[in-house]
Amino acid sequence: MKRVVFFIAMIGVCIVAEAEVSPPNMSRVGPGPYRPLYPPTDKEKEIAVDAFFLDRRPVTNTEFLAFVRENAKWRRDKISGLFADERYLSHWTGSLDLGPGADAEQPVTFVSWFAAKAYCESRGGRLPYEAEWELAAAANESSADAKDDPVWQRRILDWYSKPAGRPLGKVGRSVPNYWGVFDLHGLIWEWVYDYNAALVGGDNREQGGTEKLRFCGTGALKASDKNKYADFMRIAFRSSLEARYTVGHLGFRCARDLEDK
Repeated sequence: MKRVVFFIAMIGVCIVAEAEVSPPNMSRVGPGPYRPLYPPTDKEKEIAVDAFFLDRRPVTNTEFLAFVRENAKWRRDKISGLFADERYLSHWTGSLDLGPGADAEQPVTFVSWFAAKAYCESRGGRLPYEAEWELAAAANESSADAKDDPVWQRRILDWYSKPAGRPLGKVGRSVPNYWGVFDLHGLIWEWVYDYNAALVGGDNREQGGTEKLRFCGTGALKASDKNKYADFMRIAFRSSLEARYTVGHLGFRCARDLEDK
């Protein structure tokens, strides 16, 4: 009996120790395999993703406001047109005032890739890579990989079918997933570092290689799983973006390498 108690106690110590190594408000995700919709080659169906830290919640209006107060070049009235389009932070009442149209606990949106990247770097982090984000987002509440759970897939598709112009909810109001991460689905779309990874140059299309199947209607033929409609939608949305674009339902969260904690 004493051995059992000691073993249980040691498990508790390990759990506490694991929690302590994560930076504040971040969860350790992975390692694990990412099964991209478009595999790298016909033989390689998975990508091995190393463990990393990911924000538990998307960055909020309040957090981004604190950032622009400390970094004037990213204010709405100061930012260069090279780094954001004219809609940048347009839902705020002023350059340093959220106003009634932007709740403090809502995820910040109308931010460009450049601004999101700068925010994460100011925290000692970075934007997550697509493979990292997708690995984290493949989990439901009880499993690290719920891709084959039809109920979970339907919940995601139900959110995708809702109008994009509806008011945003507050962060952290959903149930955390297997990794302890909130709101990867059902609240906003999110920037990833390599958001345009699905794009290739026109020369590649003309060469008749496997990448040709990623374009137009033939893209579905190359996909690893033609039933993953939500994955198609994310790839299509990311591929439509440019780094200076800002969108009312597009926000972000930050990641870190394990050695950067």
